[in-house]
Amino acid sequence: MPVQLRPWQWKDVPQLMNICNNIHIWNNLRDQMPRPYTKRDAEEWVRFNSQQHPMRNFCIEADGVVVGGIGMVFQQDIYKKNIEVGYYIAEEEWGKGYASEAVRQLVDHIFATTDCIRVYAEVFAHNLGSMAVLRKNGFQQEAILHKSIFKNGHIIDAHIWVRFREDV
Repeated sequence: MPVQLRPWQWKDVPQLMNICNNIHIWNNLRDQMPRPYTKRDAEEWVRFNSQQHPMRNFCIEADGVVVGGIGMVFQQDIYKKNIEVGYYIAEEEWGKGYASEAVRQLVDHIFATTDCIRVYAEVFAHNLGSMAVLRKNGFQQEAILHKSIFKNGHIIDAHIWVRFREDV
């Protein structure tokens, strides 16, 4: 299961559209993800990421096939030593370990290339698979933000998972 994190490329647009148009993917992401996800949305994503330095969002590729995406959000001001991570995997690829390996690689990259001391992820309460991915990567549940998410007409708890730099 060789997983590679790489820059988004123009050739990824069709697979990106297919993955992001899945309602089960969208139900676990913030509403800033367009729905429906058009070819134009995919092209804008590739264009946006081609201009990011350092690179913040990566295509997850397994055996030469796009299986998802993963990225990081640098925090600001007093939270500047924090980075939030987020990821998604094509539904047909769930359970194959791709997310776990992608998170491992991204967290290693973050700690090797930044002065970040705290990496965290916010997970919807129903997304037990994502929580398992984080647990496998040494994250611990830090908090539950009760009734903090409004998605699809429902109020949902947010689970905050965190991993700290070991040498601090």
